[in-house]
Amino acid sequence: MSNNLMPRSEADLCDAIAQAIGDGERLAITGGATKSDIGRHIENARCLDMRGFSGIVDYDPAELVLTVGAGTPLAEVEALVASREQKLPFAPFDYGPVFGRPAGASTIGGVVAAGIAGSQRVSQGSARDHLLGFRAVSGRGETFIAGAKVVKNVTGYDLSKLVSGSWGRLVALTEVTLKVLPRPRLSVTKAMEGLADADAIRLMSRALGSQADVSAAAHIPGQVQGGASLTLLKVEGFGPSVTARCAMLDALFSDVGDLRQLEGDVADHLWSELRTLRPLAGDAPLWRINVAPREGAAIVAAIEPLGAKWMLDWGGGLIWAAVDGDPAIIRDAAARVGGHAMLVRGSTDLRDRIAAFHPAAPAVAALETRVRRAFDPNGVFETGRF
Repeated sequence: MSNNLMPRSEADLCDAIAQAIGDGERLAITGGATKSDIGRHIENARCLDMRGFSGIVDYDPAELVLTVGAGTPLAEVEALVASREQKLPFAPFDYGPVFGRPAGASTIGGVVAAGIAGSQRVSQGSARDHLLGFRAVSGRGETFIAGAKVVKNVTGYDLSKLVSGSWGRLVALTEVTLKVLPRPRLSVTKAMEGLADADAIRLMSRALGSQADVSAAAHIPGQVQGGASLTLLKVEGFGPSVTARCAMLDALFSDVGDLRQLEGDVADHLWSELRTLRPLAGDAPLWRINVAPREGAAIVAAIEPLGAKWMLDWGGGLIWAAVDGDPAIIRDAAARVGGHAMLVRGSTDLRDRIAAFHPAAPAVAALETRVRRAFDPNGVFETGRF
């Protein structure tokens, strides 16, 4: 890609898209470029750099609503809400370190467009669940607004759910409005050592289904941990409530083993490892496999013979696996239990041969194409990446 474009107003962006339509060009939307190595290598497309749409538009901490330019760095957004003792509820996963790039370099628009969520997805949802509204320019070169800057909005179609997870194939986001939440007064991580994979998933499922209101549950196997496996449960809230709920977990699993409380810095380190996947760093292809949590152990059993290094998040529903094995085996294993496997990291050759997204059923693929054509009839954003 050459001759990058960096519009700084919606008028400039509309002009750039109209020019691309007229010239028969393709535009590859980018921000912090932390996810640019996901999908096929892009050729013959101009880079549409959205970092010109940066800055805080409106922030009302009392109403828990933040409006920000889509090109604003994620680190800046997180620092702003933290300064008011608030947080982004979906605790975004950070793809940058997966590709050896600095943490926090993503833009908030890129986070929303990719529908990203971190370990607390099981309790607080993903980006799409907290996107109240947005401004964008479609592939037609038309500016439009969806949603509203209020928590309750029941008018029209819920385009926020459609745009989040579209990976820049529908619109170029210029502004997003997000719901934020207060930061918890106390965060405690309880851990149990040495559980087998299936036992760990059963423990996480019981914990998440209990009245202890667990906000995150993950399992780090011994081969990654460098010792015994660790099964993690996070409990957050006000002090007395957290204490009571931790006691509830202790009683619930008294027949299983010792559920010990981790020191704060140790717990922070482990959750950071799950956010950046540092233990899975390297050149091996990296897969993101989503299944029903009860099927997590079956996936692990299928990929371990391939030499996989892996970590479980979302109570067993998300498997991160670094494995240099036959992609068909990985995708077949996911499909057999109703899941899907996304190729996140791989060589250029592998990414050109294997689609990043798990192949959709024909009817679903046809519907997706119709939706894309409604927003982008000329295929301006169809770069061949996906």
